[in-house]
Amino acid sequence: MQRPEVSDVCSHMVWDFGAFRLDPERFELTLRGERVPVEPQVLTMLVHLVRNRHRMVTRDELAEAVWKGTAVSDASISSRIRSVRAAVGDDGTRQDVIRTVHGRGFRFLPDVSEDAPARPEPREPSKGPDAARTGRPSIAVLPLAPLAVDEAYAILADAIPHEIIQALSRLRWLSVTARGSSFRFRQPAPDVDLAATALGVRYVLSGILETSGDALSVTLELSDSGLGEIIWADRLTSGISEVDDLRARIVNHIVAALEIVVPENEARLAQLSGADKFDAWANYHLGLRHLYRFTARDNAAARVHFEKAAALEPAFARAQAGLSFTSFIDAFLRIVPDVPAAQAAARRHAERGLELDVLDPFVNFTMGRSHWLTQELDGARLWLSRATTLNPNYAQGYYASAFTSMLVGDAGSTLDELDTALTLSPLDPLLYGMHGVRAQMLLQRKDYVAAAHWAGRAAGTPGAHYLIGMIAVVAYGLAGENEQAARWRNEVRRRKPDASAADYFTAFPTQDGPSRTLIAAELRRQGF
Repeated sequence: MQRPEVSDVCSHMVWDFGAFRLDPERFELTLRGERVPVEPQVLTMLVHLVRNRHRMVTRDELAEAVWKGTAVSDASISSRIRSVRAAVGDDGTRQDVIRTVHGRGFRFLPDVSEDAPARPEPREPSKGPDAARTGRPSIAVLPLAPLAVDEAYAILADAIPHEIIQALSRLRWLSVTARGSSFRFRQPAPDVDLAATALGVRYVLSGILETSGDALSVTLELSDSGLGEIIWADRLTSGISEVDDLRARIVNHIVAALEIVVPENEARLAQLSGADKFDAWANYHLGLRHLYRFTARDNAAARVHFEKAAALEPAFARAQAGLSFTSFIDAFLRIVPDVPAAQAAARRHAERGLELDVLDPFVNFTMGRSHWLTQELDGARLWLSRATTLNPNYAQGYYASAFTSMLVGDAGSTLDELDTALTLSPLDPLLYGMHGVRAQMLLQRKDYVAAAHWAGRAAGTPGAHYLIGMIAVVAYGLAGENEQAARWRNEVRRRKPDASAADYFTAFPTQDGPSRTLIAAELRRQGF
């Protein structure tokens, strides 16, 4: 197959109407260059109306496009239409943009021009870690190369990468090349270097699809185009009868892996490049590297990087989310003497992040966490639900939701959300927290043996902080495993000599009275 010329690679299309620009690939509406904050369902409805502007769109069609077959009332559809109108400066009386066809549906009225947004100029692939790497990380997902694939399943070579592109497009920290461009590199063995050069991306995801007997397998590789190295690879296999399950697993697996692998790679290369080359995104990724260690020293280092990122790029929502997270840690671990001030800072930075990008899952996540600190659990659940709605593959969002469910004593939701988080990200940097929340929930259910098992796994996980050790002390103590309880008691004292029961209940303000009484008694017995 002839290789596509660089000049033939085109970008996705965006729509302009009046002073508005709607980018369906980036899932973004702007007015004179400024982002318009719009709820995901509202934006989905607007995209569908504009895409089908040459005809009337029925209510049933909108319901299917937005709610995906879930039962929805006419009132809900009307409410979303009002929100769409508000976003584009229209109203139900004037109807200059969206006209209601009574009893039937809706029409999008303005003239729309299509435009291909400018893409980066093709570049020579950089060689080595000293090459300049600035701005938001970018990725192209290529079609899978079929290898001895039954004809009935050949369509999966396109379908799986397309679903990956859709899922990755929800990640606000990653720039994803549109399918129309990346799928031009369809070959039995795609040229990763050519694709990276032509599309101007740092990362390329490629792979092989193959069938053998009753099994179907997908092998995936993530390449760093600057280094010319494969930085992550995996292989997933399922029975032919479980193709739909395999497709879902692949998408979930990819998103969770990239959430960990790419930021770590970006941080590593930023450090190699030297501090004088750190841009806002480099500082952000370096901040993440310190953030999940939950120590006073690392938290301070993370804050410095996030502050530099915010100073370099004042409209950088994720820098504000990072600052909210560091303030959360200050309050959660009681690192600072003025805990109320840290709580207020966590909320303030999260609110600023939302002002800059209301659709960023990480920003919504930090807003939810800020509500933990003030024990506004209903508010926490709302914001964390928004985070996982914006990114259904957001493992830490499900973990945080599980933590909140545990605090209100909802065991079913706690365990379901933890299982989802662990399925999405089995090597997550907050793995100790996931196991710790499970242990705490089991303590509340008086299953002390199981609680001790999970608490031991949590406390022994790299990165676990002293509060996780306190869960292990309580769980082992109530399970009658005094030797293990003493071991973790000594470890907690080593890490934080003044640790107390007040610290425990400040971090885990559970609402279950009887279990709080038992835990408090065990903490006293252990000398806290």
